Amino acid sequence: MLEPQNLARPTSYGLTAALYDAHRPAYPAALLDDLAALSPDEVLDVGCGTGMVATALVDRGLSVLGVEPDEQMAAVARDHGVSLEVAPFETWDDTGRQFDLLTCGAAWHWIDQARGTDKAARVLREGGTFARFYNFELPDEPAISALETVYRKLAPKLKTYVPVPRDDFPDPVATSDAFSAVETKIYPWSRTVTAEEWVGMVTTFSDHQRLGAGPLAGLQQAIRDAIETVGGSVTTSGGTYVLMAHRM
Repeated sequence: MLEPQNLARPTSYGLTAALYDAHRPAYPAALLDDLAALSPDEVLDVGCGTGMVATALVDRGLSVLGVEPDEQMAAVARDHGVSLEVAPFETWDDTGRQFDLLTCGAAWHWIDQARGTDKAARVLREGGTFARFYNFELPDEPAISALETVYRKLAPKLKTYVPVPRDDFPDPVATSDAFSAVETKIYPWSRTVTAEEWVGMVTTFSDHQRLGAGPLAGLQQAIRDAIETVGGSVTTSGGTYVLMAHRM
């Protein structure tokens, strides 16, 4: 139900932590309100990153602890007032602590699926909720055609935008006796961003970072130019794909 796990780059985002924090789209208020409405006493935010989920839940009155493997991402989260511990979730020392809600925004595909599922089952109290979610968005015309032209010429193997997560991968949570059946839901949203904001976002994509400084700079400028030729902004149709299960 998720992208194939890739454990080689879970800390690659630290190189662009500030850009990630500034330009990755936030999660919809309706989703965060629904999570807060569960009234959990204690929340664990796995793959906390720069604190997008944690800060939103703290703002809604919840007690949240983050776990994040990358120190640079963690530093940004701390600047936002997030309480967190730096470690990969699979090897994080939970010291016997348990939680009522476990959230994971756009990070579960970096985690060893079997070990992560076992760890989630251990740290969630009976009846607790495990919520994984991912943003996706597709640029509207004419921006999508302009962007795809750039990528075909300069970086045909890179992703142009964030696609809807595939649902044809084995999901250990769905087959675990520790959890209820996984329920899915999509929270739709859209946004309009400037050329610079779009470039800032795609620069945080791990496949873009692997280009190296020179090729990446060329791609960035070509993207800016393409967006300027179609009006200077990108409007997208997007959503947040949520997978939710409960601890049995």
